[in-house]
Amino acid sequence: MPYLEPTEANAVALVRRNLTGPVTMLNLLRFREAADYSNHPDLAPAEPVSGAEAYRRYSEHTLPHLLASGGEVVFQAEGGPVFIGPDDERWDLVLAVRQRSVDDFFAFATNPAYLDGIGHRTAALEDSRLIPLVEIGDGGLTSTS
Repeated sequence: MPYLEPTEANAVALVRRNLTGPVTMLNLLRFREAADYSNHPDLAPAEPVSGAEAYRRYSEHTLPHLLASGGEVVFQAEGGPVFIGPDDERWDLVLAVRQRSVDDFFAFATNPAYLDGIGHRTAALEDSRLIPLVEIGDGGLTSTS
């Protein structure tokens, strides 16, 4: 089953965590071979495009809204097959997007101007994960000399 949108229960659970300070959203993204604009025909390009291209269009639309909300992309990398996990699992793109707070994240995610382009994301993705992260320092995992 693909996961493209949060459930109401997941949103409530995020709020109940009572996170303070910055939150980094880890995005794991798997693209469709061909973008599917059937739910957003108003955004569909004249010619078919790949899921990766549809996501590029989503990113281009989204970045100004993200920056205006105080957010930033702090990491972006090409993915691929997993090293530990199911043999058939892959993530094409991994992003870490930091917001000043969970409230700022929700303000960004519910901004009508941002939502005008969300159909590019839906068209692009076969599956995704969005994991809220909060820094805890080194936790004793750094090397010492």
